[in-house]
Amino acid sequence: MSIECIENAEIEDTGFGYTMSLIQGKYKMFMLYALAGYGVVRSNELKRYIGTISYKTLSATLKELEGDGLVRREGYPQIPPKVEYSLTERGRSLIPILDNICE
Repeated sequence: MSIECIENAEIEDTGFGYTMSLIQGKYKMFMLYALAGYGVVRSNELKRYIGTISYKTLSATLKELEGDGLVRREGYPQIPPKVEYSLTERGRSLIPILDNICE
């Protein structure tokens, strides 16, 4: 890749900038990987997998990922309430990119 292709570009207007806006944040990549590895996960399980995240941050990050169309939230009307999270097709499409970043 040559520097000319981004020299006069606004990073936010590129595919790179858009992708980074989806995965930026301390825990988003951890959550995406956990959902990719474990499939359907409840929020308490996700917190246990990540470990150091607070419930407030967990909830806010899941809402952001859901808003971006990367995570699906499935609620069940029962007592106690049951909510499960999983990756959407769009979320699964990011996993190869995250694999490359990790390598």
